[in-house]
Amino acid sequence: MPLTQIYLRAGKPAAYRQAVCDSLARAMRETFDVPKDNQFMTLSEHSAENFRFDPAYLGISRSEDLVFIQIAANDTRSLDQKKELFRRIAQYLSENPGLRQEDVFINLIEVKKENWSLGNGIAHYA
Repeated sequence: MPLTQIYLRAGKPAAYRQAVCDSLARAMRETFDVPKDNQFMTLSEHSAENFRFDPAYLGISRSEDLVFIQIAANDTRSLDQKKELFRRIAQYLSENPGLRQEDVFINLIEVKKENWSLGNGIAHYA
């Protein structure tokens, strides 16, 4: 049950933002076996002065279209699944909405299964 936060520069049209969410959901379904109806995402837009990054850190050439993606998920996936998730997210975002793969920044936060309550004050996976 991933919880995904997406951060990008303000000004992209609704169709672009929807394509980002759809591409992320697809990658998570295919690599992390996330059910189709299990989509919990927020997307935040930021002005240029509130969206800072190094345009060349680690030799990667980033543009103003950079997107930060932070995914909190259960600590149950293998290293190979994580690598494939990262690869597919970058691939699918390059296909739709057309992001450069250099502009896809992903952070995966792994948590224990018992650290989730999906509503009603219940630890659903404990």
